[in-house]
Amino acid sequence: MSALLWALVGLPLTVGTLLVIVGRPADRYAPAFAVGTAVAALGLAVAVAFGHPRVEAPLLEGLPAGLAVDGLSGFMAVTVTAVTAVVLLFSVADIAADEARARFFGLMLLFAGAMLTTVTADTLPVLLMAWEVMGATSWALIGYWWHDPERGDAATTAFLTTRAADLGLYLAAGAALASGQVGSLALGSLSDATGAWSAVITVGVIVAAFGKSAQLPFSFWLSRAMQGPSPVSALLHSATMVVAGAYLLLRLEPLLARSGWGGPLVAWTGAVTAVVLGLVAVAQTDLKQLLAASTCAQIGFMVLAAGAGAVTGGTLQLIAHAAAKSLAFLVTGAWLTALGTKALPTLRGAARRHRTVGITFTVAALALAGVPPLSLWAAKDVLLAGALDESAALYVVGLAGAVISAVYSVKALWFVWRPAVVPDDTAEPLPYATRLPLVTLAVSCAALTVTCFPPVRDAVERVLGGGQPAPEAWELVLSGGLALAVSAFVWMRGPQLLALPGRIAAWAADWLRLENAARALLAGPVMRLAAALSAFDDQVLDGAVEGVARGSVRLAQWTNTHVEGLVDGAVERVAGGTRALGRWARRPQTGQLHQYLAQAVAAFTVLAVVLVLVR
Repeated sequence: MSALLWALVGLPLTVGTLLVIVGRPADRYAPAFAVGTAVAALGLAVAVAFGHPRVEAPLLEGLPAGLAVDGLSGFMAVTVTAVTAVVLLFSVADIAADEARARFFGLMLLFAGAMLTTVTADTLPVLLMAWEVMGATSWALIGYWWHDPERGDAATTAFLTTRAADLGLYLAAGAALASGQVGSLALGSLSDATGAWSAVITVGVIVAAFGKSAQLPFSFWLSRAMQGPSPVSALLHSATMVVAGAYLLLRLEPLLARSGWGGPLVAWTGAVTAVVLGLVAVAQTDLKQLLAASTCAQIGFMVLAAGAGAVTGGTLQLIAHAAAKSLAFLVTGAWLTALGTKALPTLRGAARRHRTVGITFTVAALALAGVPPLSLWAAKDVLLAGALDESAALYVVGLAGAVISAVYSVKALWFVWRPAVVPDDTAEPLPYATRLPLVTLAVSCAALTVTCFPPVRDAVERVLGGGQPAPEAWELVLSGGLALAVSAFVWMRGPQLLALPGRIAAWAADWLRLENAARALLAGPVMRLAAALSAFDDQVLDGAVEGVARGSVRLAQWTNTHVEGLVDGAVERVAGGTRALGRWARRPQTGQLHQYLAQAVAAFTVLAVVLVLVR
């Protein structure tokens, strides 16, 4: 069983890497290899979900690499691989044969493999590595059409935003090491930290999760991510990167609960995101932008569930949302390819022209709207029951977010099912490779309605090992009745009646101008600081270095002019004296000394003779 777990994460990563390395020569075979790999990974995911294996390998001294599958990660592994297989099957028809298919399918497998590693990671080092690979491949996929500067800028914006938030995970890892109580960096041990280190770990995890899952105030990057191909959007929004943060919060719910303040902070952020980004979705006239804002709002419910301790409801929401949102984005991609537009006013009649696609989109939209008995209705009720157990105010805000989800979902349906201004009955049927994934996902959404039945919900609860309260009958009636009533009202009266006021609508349509705020409050000051440091470097440090250099040159010139002459003169005088002494020293060796002695002897002899004679 351990070998199956290694194969689960290794297979898509290996095949994806090979396809990216080989490149264009493998374009012809890339779709088949990618779809086959995804199907094989799905089989492995089902096997490990039942077996719950755990493996560990040496990585660094005292820091092992650990992978494990339990109830939560087992559900996630099956969800990730199933959605990946369906999206890659759709991509066979959506990505043209003359495109760089090997690069696309290779990156998609790397993306999915990184997410599988994320959900099965049992230690922080493995989680950090998978987190990084997922961010890098998302940048490459969003900017897949790199020759378009706008797409490249969108990919960079998404990458830098999430990358900045990812620093929180490094902060948490550093605090975990510093605490001394979680030397193994096992995710299950993070809640054992105490004191200030526990608070730092909690803050780091929350920031990283909010950034990855596009929760307030990081939501704007998801709008820019819509520049990528439709299959990328489908996988990104449904079962991989954008839900990674919500999954991490669900996984580390004990850490949030133990902090005392982390749970309420996370729950309220998720609830507010569900309401505010739901209004942003209502204000959109572009279908992809509407779905992007709805992703932030729907993930807000998962974040709310993590903060409120409703892990079962959050998990059901995650699984059901993966099926519904991937279906909605794939349908949008199919319409974009067939009709050349994603603007809602010009999509009027799109569902009538392609009935199969229209019906599958209806299933996805009603699931997002929370209309009974579709899956997201049951999931929302389970997590809202946990919110009610936490706080009545939190429940009311979450319920408001659920009602708003009905508005933007039915708004999209209203446009695509309205008769076209100019009827066009010449639409060609979409390829089978396009319709099959859509039907498969629609059936999956319908099949997930079983989660609304108490026995199934209780079974999921036992697998996850939680113990949250079940929704009461009045909660089911209230949420389901509101969803049905609002959906019927919007459908019959038209979404224009629920349009936001002009200035608010413009503000919401521009995603609350969060990107402008980020540029003004974060990017702008950072760039100004960088410019100031650059000016300091250019004017102060460079000037100081140049001044020192000029002073050194002048000192050398003065030394050469004045000191050098004095030194040379002293050296020459010492040398002259030394030469004179040398000449005096050589004289004894020439015989002159003996001559002087002989002369002295002769002189003394004469003097002696003179003295004798005188006497």
